[in-house]
Amino acid sequence: MADDGGDCLFCRIAAGHEPAEVVYSDELTLAFLDTRPLFHGHSLLIPRAHHETLADLPDELVAAVFANARLLSAAIPEAMERPGSFVALNNVVSQSVPHLHVHVVPRRKKDGLRGFFWPRTQYESAAELEATGERVRSAIAARAG
Repeated sequence: MADDGGDCLFCRIAAGHEPAEVVYSDELTLAFLDTRPLFHGHSLLIPRAHHETLADLPDELVAAVFANARLLSAAIPEAMERPGSFVALNNVVSQSVPHLHVHVVPRRKKDGLRGFFWPRTQYESAAELEATGERVRSAIAARAG
C-alpha cells in the first residue's frame, strides 16, 4: 500500500518533504530521532512504503524491518552509553502516526520508565538533536560495516 506522502507525516519524511534527524537509511527503511523522545537517542524505524500496522506489512518487508530494528537495538544503546534498549511498536491504539513505526529506546536500570506511562522529554536545541543523531549514525555505521 504505497503512499505519495500527501497525508502521512512519515511518508513525507521518507520522501524528504519533511525534516527529520535521520540516523539510518536504506532502500526499504528509514530511521530518525523521535522529536519527543522518552530518552535521547529514541528513534523510530519505518518502512519507506506506507503500511499502517504490522499486520499490513508485506512478507517481503518483514525481514528488512526487523533486521534493521535489531541493528538499531544494539547501536542506539551503544551510542547513548546505555546497557540495553526497549523495542516496541503500536498497532492502531497509541499509534500517533498511522504508519508502521518501531520505537527503539535506549534503557538503563532505574531510568524512571514504569509501565506504559512514560514522560516525554525534548532536546534542548537543534545542535543537541543533531549531535545525538551523529552519535547514533556512527554507532550504526560501526556495526553495519
